[in-house]
Amino acid sequence: MSESTSTQVIRRMAAPHRLPGALIGLLLVVACLAPLQLAPFHTFQLAMAMIYAVTLLGLNLLVGHTGQISLGHGAFFAVGAYTAAVAIERWDVPYLATVPLAAAVAFALGFALGIPALRLRGLYLALVTLAIAIFLVPLLKRFDGLTGGSMGLTVTKPVPPAWTGLAEDQWLYFLALATTVASFALVAGMLRSRVGRALHAVRDNEIAAEVLGVNLAHYKTLAFAWSALLAGVAGSVYTWVIAFVSPDSFALTLSVTLLAGLVVGGLGTTWGPLLGGLFVLFVPSFAQDVNQAAPGVIFGLLIIAVMYLAPTGLAGLAGRLAQRLGQLVRKGKSHAH
Repeated sequence: MSESTSTQVIRRMAAPHRLPGALIGLLLVVACLAPLQLAPFHTFQLAMAMIYAVTLLGLNLLVGHTGQISLGHGAFFAVGAYTAAVAIERWDVPYLATVPLAAAVAFALGFALGIPALRLRGLYLALVTLAIAIFLVPLLKRFDGLTGGSMGLTVTKPVPPAWTGLAEDQWLYFLALATTVASFALVAGMLRSRVGRALHAVRDNEIAAEVLGVNLAHYKTLAFAWSALLAGVAGSVYTWVIAFVSPDSFALTLSVTLLAGLVVGGLGTTWGPLLGGLFVLFVPSFAQDVNQAAPGVIFGLLIIAVMYLAPTGLAGLAGRLAQRLGQLVRKGKSHAH
């Protein structure tokens, strides 16, 4: 696929899909009530889905809104997770303090990657990010004195304050929910600002953006850095919820699954990362239950089916259905009059 063709595809898939404020408020109320009604395991699953959604939010900022490509986003997620795990277990850093620490380390790594990425495009950039995901696992195993090597690190989960009256799984869920809401609000504000307009200009046409005064090097590097930062934040919360990190948890398949989840959720859309997070968590488990011998086959077929039925992702499909429903309602009212 040529660069111009791929840019057109991203632009078509990146149409905004915004929800009314009342609906967002309703979703937040449901999200707050969910852990009080669900079993601990299902509460844990939803917390993990939100963690993946924050990771995909960062990937969406890079791929969907800036038009870059990354096949190694799982590496940034792993960096955040390991930073939090090492800080908690080795250095006795408070749990909440690991979030800005993991964010800073991932931001620095993303910024460092963004500099050489300025000279690369398309498949060349994809190969560089892919290489990062490949060599991260053996690198984590090599420094066993710090990372625990192949055995990984076990982390004590944060204890809920007594005044909350919450169980451990519920407390972790609300921590994940607060992180998700804050991350989505941050990115939404960024995309509505001058930065967001510049990123979209870079995505749509780099030459035209540069003619209009957009600093390509600055905004491309910024996109990589902020994308990595969000993955690092998600990784730190992942460590709290799972209470264990190991190199094999962040293999290359994680990066590929994250990218697939973003495309399925809706590339460049507002709510695509959230739908993609649900996809990343539940679909592999579903594929494993359907066929334990070849879960990858089932997973791949499901991706093909979703892409065939909803080429702009699940968020795009939901947007079209809502638009169609609105047209039917307006038509019904016009006939009534």
